[in-house]
Amino acid sequence: MEVIRRAIFPGTFDPFTVGHRSLVERSLRLVDEVIVSIGVNRSKQGFFPLEKRLEGVERIYEHEPRVRVMAYDSLTVDFARKVNAEFIVRGIRTINDFEYEKNIADVNRKLTGIDTFILFAEPEYTFVSSSIVRELLSYGKDVSAFVPNEFQLYEPHED
Repeated sequence: MEVIRRAIFPGTFDPFTVGHRSLVERSLRLVDEVIVSIGVNRSKQGFFPLEKRLEGVERIYEHEPRVRVMAYDSLTVDFARKVNAEFIVRGIRTINDFEYEKNIADVNRKLTGIDTFILFAEPEYTFVSSSIVRELLSYGKDVSAFVPNEFQLYEPHED
């Protein structure tokens, strides 16, 4: 029986950036399958609708069978267990991200035994974040350098 080493890559991905894409591609060198796991927070409305985020990420990986895209509405570790993932993938851009990610990784490992591996953002992506992209979009700026082409097809929520 073949053992599949599976990782989830959780986030809101609102929107999915070129930095996120880099982390998924680099993760595929370490595991057999990555599930891009879009977390749902019912108390917050995303900038982009969940369905559009799912579709956008699916388009990016439509020719990569080792990447799946799923939404979840639970604790990340519970979702990881549900899909039989051995690992959680996280990326950090700056030293400020490290403390937060380490604490979450420690809690997750204590609760479930699931390990987190952290990949450092490539230098050219350290300044790219979903929140910065949303800010630029809110002022009508071109974000094509920061978001994969597949995501640029969609309009944010109308208020």
